[in-house]
Amino acid sequence: MRCSGMTIRCVGMRCVPGIVAVLMGIWTLPATAQAGQGIEAARWLAGCWERGTNTRSMEEQWMAPRGNTMVGMNRSVRDGRLAAYELVIILADSSGLVYEAHPSGQPMARFPLAEASDTSLTFSNPDHDFPQRIGYIRLGTDSLLGWIDGMRGGDVRRVDFPFRRVPCPGGGGGGPG
Repeated sequence: MRCSGMTIRCVGMRCVPGIVAVLMGIWTLPATAQAGQGIEAARWLAGCWERGTNTRSMEEQWMAPRGNTMVGMNRSVRDGRLAAYELVIILADSSGLVYEAHPSGQPMARFPLAEASDTSLTFSNPDHDFPQRIGYIRLGTDSLLGWIDGMRGGDVRRVDFPFRRVPCPGGGGGGPG
């Protein structure tokens, strides 16, 4: 059912918006979207992405697929100082793609693929504190929207991270001379 541009899911007598249904665990995604996705489904993430202002910046860099993995890293700088960093591995295993996050100062968390298309990836772990979902949406060739969402303090929260493609730094050829 659709209502004012929002997808509504109904289970029995209970109808709720799609995101709330996912978070409540009453809506499951199609099996074809959950399993069997190879690492090539994430290839479009490869490269360097950036967002920021004069005092804050966030960089995200993804290596191209190799060995059934993509390795990514994220760095946030505020007022010239490192605010946070994260190592991320998207890996293809027997169940499909998994987003494995290693954030600064926090334990590692795994988010299995929940949904995939040619222009988006959504990973979900309803047992994680926050976020429970992590996603990326390709907006043309030079823009990307990263996002996180889930329940926090009893409320559904979402944080968007709009990125633009930038040349990867340190790309010079050659080593020590």
